[in-house]
Amino acid sequence: MSNNYNYAFLFYDIGEKRVHKVFKICKKYFKHHQKSVFRGNITPANLIKLKNELKKVIDEDKDFVTIIKLLNRYTFEEETLGKDIKQSESLIF
Repeated sequence: MSNNYNYAFLFYDIGEKRVHKVFKICKKYFKHHQKSVFRGNITPANLIKLKNELKKVIDEDKDFVTIIKLLNRYTFEEETLGKDIKQSESLIF
């Protein structure tokens, strides 16, 4: 079953050569919150467009993009594009 998330946070760690392109893509869909953090309302269709645009720019072996999608204050899903760094702690204990 697929959930329709309507708000999301996006965090990234991108190589210097690609960071400006990724920033511009994220700015089209979200409000810039701080440094490499964006957040805001997003439709499921725009979330798909965002991910497709990012996949064309990032180096999946080096770059890291995480999207935390919220349905409500109790339900969220985490998705990673690119290099999935599992050294960080989980949001769920």
